[in-house]
Amino acid sequence: QVQLVESGGGLVQPGGSLRLSCAASESIKLWRMCWYRQAPGKESELVATITRGGTTNYARSVRGRFTISRENAQNTVYLQMNSLKPEDAAVYYCNAADSNTNDYWGQGTQVTVSS
Repeated sequence: QVQLVESGGGLVQPGGSLRLSCAASESIKLWRMCWYRQAPGKESELVATITRGGTTNYARSVRGRFTISRENAQNTVYLQMNSLKPEDAAVYYCNAADSNTNDYWGQGTQVTVSS
């Protein structure tokens, strides 16, 4: 079974930066890749999306601060997070679909923003 392995979460001060990574456990051609986040007591939120061709979309709350990118040959998606706010604290999950529209999820990585 294909798994997505996440890394890069941690504790940062407000205004700091983190880069999250998410890579497939085996070679597979992935299409749309996304990042979701869920804070305690909150609904899951779609943060950013990127197509295989590189078209991106962002939630209004992170636009201008976060950047999603991908390396197709390595089946890896990144989320560069700058100017982090306490409101950004959440568990971040990556998601991807293959050419058969099978859906894959990462295990989640914790992002904490606190002074």
